[in-house]
Amino acid sequence: MRILVLGGTAFIGRAIVEDALRDGAEVTVFGRGRTGRELFPDVPRLIGDRDTGDYAALHGGEWDAVVDVSGYVPRHVGQAMAALDDRVGRYLFLSTQAVYVQTGVGPDADEDTPRRAPVRHTEVLDNDTYGPCKVACEDDVLARYGDRATIVRPGNVVGPHDVQDTMTYWLRRAARGGRAALPGRPEQPVQVLDARDLARLVTRLLRDDRPGAFNAVGPAEPTTLAGLIGACAQAAGAEVELVQISPDAAPGPFPLILPEPQWPTRQRSAHRARTAGLPATPLTTTAADTLTWDHARGKPPLPWDLSPEAEANLLEGA
Repeated sequence: MRILVLGGTAFIGRAIVEDALRDGAEVTVFGRGRTGRELFPDVPRLIGDRDTGDYAALHGGEWDAVVDVSGYVPRHVGQAMAALDDRVGRYLFLSTQAVYVQTGVGPDADEDTPRRAPVRHTEVLDNDTYGPCKVACEDDVLARYGDRATIVRPGNVVGPHDVQDTMTYWLRRAARGGRAALPGRPEQPVQVLDARDLARLVTRLLRDDRPGAFNAVGPAEPTTLAGLIGACAQAAGAEVELVQISPDAAPGPFPLILPEPQWPTRQRSAHRARTAGLPATPLTTTAADTLTWDHARGKPPLPWDLSPEAEANLLEGA
């Protein structure tokens, strides 16, 4: 199978390329060529730029499937589809759980949950526009390719090479052990998915030539903030005592913590994706592998962190 990956050198794209190569696919990567230059030396690279609309490198090639990891606004997917035309068999678009309405949804909601209204008038992505822009992208892919379109809607994706460091704070904090400040509720539901499981689902969907939409969420068994932090502690060989503090006392947003009205958005059903082949790496395995990767890269500063001294001050008032 010949697979073109639009954006395949960062986190999710990297995992998809690795999985597709293990599966025996012939992979081509399209991107700006600025990151991951040392990766995949035997994989053909096409150079272009979604931001400037430079998709000229896609003209002339033919692929059995394309995986669009880099489309965030309708212009991105529109220009990619125009360049590819009918020279691809299946178009798999990586969307997001943010396409769904955010309130009024119960636990175990599936892919038929109402989506938010599409947005096309902006390319500024924030909490109000990110999901709706992805809705517009989904609509355009479906309108162009019909039954040759596949939509995958990941939730929080974690694992080694995570450029957003979704789990990294809790991994580092768990490794220190002791009393840990939690500006949220331990019973809050959490859904995180190993990027390698997401990649395996993508490859299987392409191999099976399967259309439709799929919620790519994990782990296999429901978990909570306390459960996730416990898995991080187990991976680090440490013991953590969670101390609940007021969210108002926190100096900034802590990763993965949500207000209660949004809890159902972390209780989506993955039944359709599991049936289609989404695997389930144990959360402790994902945590251990991510911790090993974080140590190997030298534990760089995180975009937001809480020093032991600042945390001690928070715990004094708990």
